[in-house]
Amino acid sequence: MERFDAEEVRRRLRRAWSAATSGKWRADAPALGQCSVTALLLHDRYGAEILSTPTPWGPHFYNRIGGERVDLTAEQFAALGAAVPAYLDRPSGRGEAMADTTPEYYAALARVFDAAEG
Repeated sequence: MERFDAEEVRRRLRRAWSAATSGKWRADAPALGQCSVTALLLHDRYGAEILSTPTPWGPHFYNRIGGERVDLTAEQFAALGAAVPAYLDRPSGRGEAMADTTPEYYAALARVFDAAEG
């Protein structure tokens, strides 16, 4: 399992997020639509718990690592003209997060994220 460094992970995600990782992606809002694939990736690479909270657009997925909430896609709400939702920290899991994305989006994110290592 990799050691979690939030800034390094954020840098790698910014390189990896694209239209190949979410159908909602926009160049001016790279985190848009990336919550489920990002939560899955952090779960798989860092052992992060997957959490969710409801929003008007559907469930928002994020993680808990070392007892702390980690939401690396929170910036997407600004692109929607909305505030970050009130976090309910509802326990979730792979199945629920994967139902909000596709295996192809996840594979594309993992491939580019892993290539950006180091």
